Amino acid sequence: MRLTPDVLMQAYASGIFPMAEHRDDPEIFWVDPQRRGVMPLDGFHASRSLRRAMRNTRFEISINQDFAGVVDGCADRADTWISAEIRRLYMALHEKGQAHSFEVWEGGTLVGGVYGVTLGAAFFGESMFSRRTNASKIALACLVDRLNEGGFKLFDTQFLTEHLASMGGLEVSRATYHRALAVAQDLPASFTAPPLRSPQEVVQRITQRS
Repeated sequence: MRLTPDVLMQAYASGIFPMAEHRDDPEIFWVDPQRRGVMPLDGFHASRSLRRAMRNTRFEISINQDFAGVVDGCADRADTWISAEIRRLYMALHEKGQAHSFEVWEGGTLVGGVYGVTLGAAFFGESMFSRRTNASKIALACLVDRLNEGGFKLFDTQFLTEHLASMGGLEVSRATYHRALAVAQDLPASFTAPPLRSPQEVVQRITQRS
């Protein structure tokens, strides 16, 4: 039986997420890691070099302007878990307003971005990509600002990478994650309501808080 967007959302509510072995694999398997990557929304770390890059960047940002382009950008690598079936499911969630993209542009060209799924006050970050230096870091900084303003309480990054750890990401146990998810998914939040701030505006807010 073909997986539906509703079943996928039920999986997220239970703390699991889908993956494929490779881009051409028609099968999907479910993942519930013993150690879960999260980005504390009150603990994001912007280095001095990132702050400088944000002040001087010519990048422009947007939300939900090119969801397909962000998904395809994330899949544009030699080894990817984003299969055609997974792409279909997230496109369907986007149409239902349950999946969102955060784009980074340079002169009208999409050069980076993040996409993820929302459920209550939980944001499940699925994947990100960058075609320019600092594009993914700037996207993440602006995304964290947006999630804070939108009332989100949990930013799930699935796994902790060195890239995420350098910006404040950490690992929590499966039990700790499930408890946080149980609380967050029942709280109100909005990805689309907060005003869209430029990287320069976001870094000013970061500097004021530090």
